[in-house]
Amino acid sequence: MTCPHHHVYRLVFALLLACGVPAAAAEFNDYPTAIRSDYVFACMKANGENRQSLEQCSCSIDVVASLLPYDRYVTAETVLSMAQVQGNLGGQFRSAPQSTAALTELRRAQAEAEVRCF
Repeated sequence: MTCPHHHVYRLVFALLLACGVPAAAAEFNDYPTAIRSDYVFACMKANGENRQSLEQCSCSIDVVASLLPYDRYVTAETVLSMAQVQGNLGGQFRSAPQSTAALTELRRAQAEAEVRCF
């Protein structure tokens, strides 16, 4: 014998999944998968290419993403890339106060990830 409210429970459950879970996931997962993957690959190169480093590096990008909004992460990564350019252009990125602030914010998030994940 089935519960007379069984179809109502299924509907409510489906609505919760449709409305609640994706919204929560989107809120905490604003980094594109390719960016997260690039971070994990680079982290694993630096920390060993094994299962333990995969778990630690995956944890690390999750922590960074939880502390640093994606747009500020992109800014910091751009500064890191442009600061490697030789000459005046690279120098501007190395010395600008906004660049320093962006890098400081990224390094703090990475330091927190190091503490939590490694």
